[in-house]
Amino acid sequence: MNLPDGYRFAGIHCGIKPALPDLTLVVSDGPCVAAGVYTTNLVRAACIDWNRSITPAVDVRAIVVNSGNANACTGRQGARDNEAMADGVASELGLGPGAGRKVLVLSTGVIGRPMPMETVQRGIAAIGRSLASELAAFQAAATAILTTDHSRKTASAEFSVDGQTFRIAAMAKGAGMIGPAMATMLAVIVTDYPHSPSTADGAIREAVDQSFNRISVEGHMSTNDAAILLAPTGGTDATPGRAVFQERLNAVCLELARMIPTDGEGATHLIEIRVRGASSDQAADRIARTIGLSNLVKTAVAGADPNWGRIVSAAGFAGVPFEVGQVSLTLNGIHLFENGEPLPFDPGLTSRVIREKRETLIELSVGHGSGAAWHYTSDLTADYVRLNAEYTT
Repeated sequence: MNLPDGYRFAGIHCGIKPALPDLTLVVSDGPCVAAGVYTTNLVRAACIDWNRSITPAVDVRAIVVNSGNANACTGRQGARDNEAMADGVASELGLGPGAGRKVLVLSTGVIGRPMPMETVQRGIAAIGRSLASELAAFQAAATAILTTDHSRKTASAEFSVDGQTFRIAAMAKGAGMIGPAMATMLAVIVTDYPHSPSTADGAIREAVDQSFNRISVEGHMSTNDAAILLAPTGGTDATPGRAVFQERLNAVCLELARMIPTDGEGATHLIEIRVRGASSDQAADRIARTIGLSNLVKTAVAGADPNWGRIVSAAGFAGVPFEVGQVSLTLNGIHLFENGEPLPFDPGLTSRVIREKRETLIELSVGHGSGAAWHYTSDLTADYVRLNAEYTT
């Protein structure tokens, strides 16, 4: 992984969690364009309102991320604590008085608990000493944003325009409370390809629509969803290479997005759902999401049970009209249902194919329209129930 120029990173343990890293800082060496996409949940964390009031922006210098406490449903004190975090980072970086609005804030963790500000402030005072531009610092930052994740989630891309090389590097977290619009997770994406606030805003929105908005674990939308893009200033719509940048950004975000349900709490399978033949892309997306959120579909995959009627019936209550006589279904390449008629298949073989592969591919055709969509989700296991039943106790 080659990191873009102009950024420094750090990740430390400050004490929000008993032992694991829990504070991340990403710093731009100069004024930075920032744009973000945030949760559409009406119940949202203080950091979401803060970031929305700032982005798209042209003079952001840092993002601070804490894990272990969501600072959501914490009232007016939560808003004050969020602002104090931004002000503290601005002060430590020497950005000058009143520069807190040059700092974006992300939080993740348990909802409804006051932020342990003495602990956080000590961490902010210390983390600057760990800032570095090397890969090890980036990895430390990517580790400190995690909660129930099993492993770090990072991705990168590199491309050249007129002989000049540009880079994108990204980190994300998310394993549970994953629901689309946008998906429950945090992502920080940095690049040395120049942008304006408007181009950055358009770029991150397109990338999120093609990636993070197409995943789920259990469909529960968080209070803290955010994906933020940082870039140097100076770009315009006419900057050479913009289409190439967008292609690479979409790919990086999709790579990260797939990692989230793959790492879904208790998951043993990543489920990819592809729907085609719908009347529109929006109709296909609605069908794919409905299948992905069906607990009966998810548990069937977990148990390697080729009970394909659950898939077809889930499509039927998505609220999208189609003719059952035009529906066909393939599961991991095995044809099960064609033009409304069941096909003979080997249940034992089909079960073994599901069990032995980490990824399960569901392909559903619902007609002859041009609409198509995809969605990624995880299976649902007893471990998911156990983990979430015991999460705060």
